[in-house]
Amino acid sequence: MTSTLVRRHRPCHAPSWTADAHARTRDWAEIQERMLVPLYEAVYERLDVGAGTRLLGLGCGSGLALLIAAARGAAVCGVDTDERRLELARERLTAAGAPSDPARPPRLGLGGPESPCAREAAADAAFTVVTAFEPLSALGAGSPGATVPAAASALTAAVAHTERGGAVVLAGWGPPERCATSGVLRVGARLADPMCSPARWRPCGRDDLEELAARAGLRPDGSGRVACPFGYADMDSAVRGLLSTGLFDAAEQVTDPIQVRKEITEALHPHQRVDGTVWMPNVFRYLICRV
Repeated sequence: MTSTLVRRHRPCHAPSWTADAHARTRDWAEIQERMLVPLYEAVYERLDVGAGTRLLGLGCGSGLALLIAAARGAAVCGVDTDERRLELARERLTAAGAPSDPARPPRLGLGGPESPCAREAAADAAFTVVTAFEPLSALGAGSPGATVPAAASALTAAVAHTERGGAVVLAGWGPPERCATSGVLRVGARLADPMCSPARWRPCGRDDLEELAARAGLRPDGSGRVACPFGYADMDSAVRGLLSTGLFDAAEQVTDPIQVRKEITEALHPHQRVDGTVWMPNVFRYLICRV
């Protein structure tokens, strides 16, 4: 697995890159997004995603999860609030020629489940699978309490486009004691206080996914845990990858971006191996619900 997750990337030494949204988007696509591939594969395997699957990806990012689903034969539609990531998703899906059937082109749109592209795709045929692999950001539940109803509302809108009996997948971090990256992410949460930004990381509670599903009127139908280690070629790649998640944006607004990078580096030192690679074992949890 190390050879898959740890890869060399272009160095980026200039401090001005921290304010470059395009660089952050590229770092997400080239470094960070692939860390969750084991989660995507486990969910698709369990749900037997393939030909005949009509999948809606909420918070689809730069499209890697959609690309994997399309490679299995699924017709895919993705929505995200980040236009730069969506543009990369379009490039990926177009370059891969996914899907091979021109009658089922992938649809991508800016916004949430009520975006025009999702409505148009559902008008052709209701979705059979809806994924929110990062529901605490994709659905706006990144901060405790206040945004959970909004996230449930967004999820309910997605359910309206899903056929009866269809699967809705929510995913999040596993127990903090089983996620080595949680200690690093707490750096951003500590530095961002008291901004309480929705993009600020917080541990995923034991019943958070179930609570969100219940608010959206969904019936739990199974769950699982998947090992998703975060592996980086070197310290610079690790810092860039973590910054690309957006979970440190609030901290950079409150403090100095250089200071944020320094504290992330210090938090990563215990996870750096003698060969310079950075390795952090993590566990992610997913919940499968039925409409």
